[in-house]
Amino acid sequence: MTNEDKYSLRTQFKALRKALKSPERDDAILQNFLASSFFGRTSFFVYHSVGSEADTLKIIKMLLNAGKEVLLPRIENGEMLAVPYSEDTELLFGIPQPKSGRDTPAEVILTPLLAFDNEGFRLGYGGGYYDKYFEKHKGLRVGLAYGGQALDSLPRNEFDAPLHAVITEAGVWHFT
Repeated sequence: MTNEDKYSLRTQFKALRKALKSPERDDAILQNFLASSFFGRTSFFVYHSVGSEADTLKIIKMLLNAGKEVLLPRIENGEMLAVPYSEDTELLFGIPQPKSGRDTPAEVILTPLLAFDNEGFRLGYGGGYYDKYFEKHKGLRVGLAYGGQALDSLPRNEFDAPLHAVITEAGVWHFT
């Protein structure tokens, strides 16, 4: 698949995700996350949702209230790090990130996506930050998405790491 094809696919799924976004779907994703086995873990690397992404702000609040360790993405020197949650943030690409912090491993990595397929592969934004992070860090890779973002198959390359699961408003998809 060419970069132009991927660009077209990303454009299509950004529009679809925007059409699917709703408070009811986000609340259902939150409830499915809380009911999942993942919530029993102690440390979570969670993206800070923006725009039409599945809402993580309530998830972050619930994790903090439950005494869980919450880490947020921070980009330094072109690399994504998982640093401890802080309300002291700065914007990068329009996304709040903690101003500082040391890269810390997490048991669960909640991952944004535009689309996912039946084998757990995801279509990201094209920056490669999560794929590079997955190469260096272990942890359960869990996508958050709306059910309508699912496809039978997505193009992939040798650097793509499949997710272990995706949580949608309808339930949890587990991949082997």
